Amino acid sequence: MQTAQILFATLTGAFAGVVFGLVDAPIPAPPELAGVMGIVGIYVGYKAIEYLDLVGDVANVLPF
Repeated sequence: MQTAQILFATLTGAFAGVVFGLVDAPIPAPPELAGVMGIVGIYVGYKAIEYLDLVGDVANVLPF
C-alpha cells in the first residue's frame, strides 16, 4: 500500500471524527482502545491466513 493512500485514509478518518464530534453524534467505531485493537487483530489474522495460503471455501466444510 502506498504511503499517500494511508495518509489520505488517516486524514479522512480524522475529518470524519471531527464532524461526528461537532454534531455530537456517536462515532461508528469502538470508542475504546481495546475495541480498536480488536479490529486490528481481525485484520492481522486475516492477513496471516492469506500469507500462509490457508484460504479455503467454508461451503465445502459445512455439513449442509
